[in-house]
Amino acid sequence: MALKATIFKADIQVADLDRGHYADYSLTLARHPSETDERMMVRLLAFALFADPMLAFGKGLCVDDEPDLWQKDLTGAIERWIDVGQPDEKWVRKACGRAREVVVLTYGRALEVWWAGARAKLERQASLTVIELAREQSAELARLSERTMRLQFTIQEGQVWVTNGRDSVVIEPRTLLSPGLA
Repeated sequence: MALKATIFKADIQVADLDRGHYADYSLTLARHPSETDERMMVRLLAFALFADPMLAFGKGLCVDDEPDLWQKDLTGAIERWIDVGQPDEKWVRKACGRAREVVVLTYGRALEVWWAGARAKLERQASLTVIELAREQSAELARLSERTMRLQFTIQEGQVWVTNGRDSVVIEPRTLLSPGLA
């Protein structure tokens, strides 16, 4: 018998001082049985970093040709494709052909190994941004995971403060690759 996804509800407030974006979102996240709390919370962080009324979660780990999040325009064209983790560089290159902008939010123990192997192939992608999360920070973020969450994300000068009212985490994403750096 196949295991079903676990449903999480997240009411988030985003105050992105860097972009001048302030909004509240009520989100439903389906966590695949093989997905960790850490990965799910990094997906939620990705949503907050690029928050937009048109940004939506993809179908998840079980679908190869969809990102973790994407933003489409009114014609259905993909404006932004966001993957988390350490995706196969072939899939990232394919995404760069399908979307105006591609973002990889990478984290985890094998991050350095993944980046060393993928960097040379991905640096040629003009529309790609790769952002690294420190191992400790993504693990701390995972500790905020609950089936029903109320979180506040404050983004200022590249730092992200996340709080649930009881506990707080400071995330300092580091850009490894962006169109301006390539």
